[in-house]
Amino acid sequence: MEPSSASRPHDAQHLHTAQIAVRWGDMDAVGHVNNSRFFTYFEEARVEWLKDTLDAPRDGEHGPVLAAASCDFKRPVHHPATLHIDVYAEPPGRTSLTTHYRARLVEGPSPVATGTAVLVWVDVETGTPVPLPDLGLD
Repeated sequence: MEPSSASRPHDAQHLHTAQIAVRWGDMDAVGHVNNSRFFTYFEEARVEWLKDTLDAPRDGEHGPVLAAASCDFKRPVHHPATLHIDVYAEPPGRTSLTTHYRARLVEGPSPVATGTAVLVWVDVETGTPVPLPDLGLD
């Protein structure tokens, strides 16, 4: 079992790993990465995966919106650091996809944060849910 796999379903498929450099401006007054930045790191990894999978995060008429997001913080991260953000997905629904994230320092396997996000594909003009595009998921 991979480190921290207990926080995501056993049928979640690994999709992508993004490498993200922690920026000086990501830190807060206490000297560690501000907790809000992990949502941005997860977003960057998710968009990178979508671009690789669909050639663009949205096709002009349809695209994902974030319906829910959460993050569990395991330990502080300080600048300078480089993170690997692993992106996983549960089996897709008709219009939604639940993704999971594991942030770890590039030099270690232990997670510094884990997260979950629910994406819903919508018609960008009306905001109504539409079927997911082919994301190449099992």
